[in-house]
Amino acid sequence: MAKLPPAVARLRAAVREGLDGLPPGSLVLVACSGGPDSLALADTVAFCAPRAGLRAGLVSVDHGLQDGSAERAAAVADWALGAGLDPAEAVRVEVGVDGGPEGAARAARYAALDAAAERHGAAAVLLGHTRDDQAETVLLALVRGAGPRGIAGMRAVRGRYRRPLLGVARTDTHAACAERGLKPWADPHNEDPRFLRSALRPALDSLVAVLGEGLVANLARTAALVGEDTDYLDAVALAALDECRVAGAAGDGGSGIGGPGADGGASGDPSRGVSDRGELDAKRLAALPGPVRTRALRAWVLESGVDGAELNHRHLAAVDALVADWRGQGPAFMPGGIEVTRADGRLRALRP
Repeated sequence: MAKLPPAVARLRAAVREGLDGLPPGSLVLVACSGGPDSLALADTVAFCAPRAGLRAGLVSVDHGLQDGSAERAAAVADWALGAGLDPAEAVRVEVGVDGGPEGAARAARYAALDAAAERHGAAAVLLGHTRDDQAETVLLALVRGAGPRGIAGMRAVRGRYRRPLLGVARTDTHAACAERGLKPWADPHNEDPRFLRSALRPALDSLVAVLGEGLVANLARTAALVGEDTDYLDAVALAALDECRVAGAAGDGGSGIGGPGADGGASGDPSRGVSDRGELDAKRLAALPGPVRTRALRAWVLESGVDGAELNHRHLAAVDALVADWRGQGPAFMPGGIEVTRADGRLRALRP
């Protein structure tokens, strides 16, 4: 029996681990652009999934941003059917403008993948991000001044999404494609400096040349370590948040509007509804350690309906000031028209 090429062996080991724990007979969908990372993943899943008692399919998202994108997505879906991935489909999306070119394309892509998972009843959607992508994500987070949540990077498992190749080098996916006779597509956007991640790649290559080949692996390991700490603190913060909730505070099931003494006159405006999760005790919040308090406040603000993609550190700092630097100031304004107010020692999120 011929010895398996090392790159192919590493991908198969990573995918077998990534599929672990899924219900027998369930469907997994591979998100595949036709590039080397996702194509190598799809080919590996086609081999590993049946041996793990799972069904495997594929979705190729056509963003419509390049000439020939529809034909390319259709070709990927046709290849997938021939490789034993079924269902296999190409899905066209409309890319908006919110969040810039990269953010808008990402939002459209994940919406399409979510819809495909629901449509086919998939237990998981597999993404082809590699260790190199993780290192780039950490550097981007540092460039943007992100906190631990950003430095933690991408997670191997997040909801229905799984990234089995996060511990695999990009060189391995390219080598696996060559060994398996696959013909990946080279996305010109990956070389386009207008996109921040693409512009970062030459800089990362330069750092590797100076600091050594271990840099990428060390950045990815940093993300994993920070991710574990972040998950732990988030769990502590959620428990603390429950302790800070005001028992019996009116949410939408109660009065539906602010009570007497709410800041800014919001209590007299029947067009403003109170968040479903009610009010928080500001004194209890103030007694929490800062890292726990800010995480608890973030979770509570998200409960009120704020889009997490739009929530930034300035919003959270304004909410935290209502607790830790209270001087009788007015409301903190959140994305989506939601206001966080303090009155009578309580925080309340008022939404339109």
